Amino acid sequence: MSVNIVLTGLMGGGKTTVGKMLVKQLKDYIFIDTDDVISGLEEMSIPEIFKTKSEAYFRELEKKIIEEFSQEDNLIISIGGGAFENEINRENLKQNGKVFYLKASVDTLYERIKGDTNRPLLQCENPRGKLEELLIKREENYLKSDYVIETDGKDLESIVESIMERIQI
Repeated sequence: MSVNIVLTGLMGGGKTTVGKMLVKQLKDYIFIDTDDVISGLEEMSIPEIFKTKSEAYFRELEKKIIEEFSQEDNLIISIGGGAFENEINRENLKQNGKVFYLKASVDTLYERIKGDTNRPLLQCENPRGKLEELLIKREENYLKSDYVIETDGKDLESIVESIMERIQI
């Protein structure tokens, strides 16, 4: 039995990109992006779910999916930026996984995602300000991860290498 690898952090932190690269290194693992799973189940984008069914509906679905995946093994799970806010999600993910917070500055995050219209929480007048507000609000929980990986100024290979060193598979 192998432990899951969970990637958390704010949007633009690199969770999906890092997860896809990690799975190439860990051949017996499967990569799961919870936002993609939810989009597939609902047959609509995350912004559409927020708009037509509500953020609360999305968060409840996210919680159920995280609970299911947390009980499996050999997964690399990329969770949405708000998922780690929920204490039940944190407990479930840490029960059978090592959680990595991919930490980046607001400037780095903003550079990575500016112009991305698939971020419902950033469809506002001041997306950089909203990003900063979210980081301030969520970082306390992100820091409850097992490991914090600083990503500012680092290339993808070194971020993946930092995770590989810590999981020792």
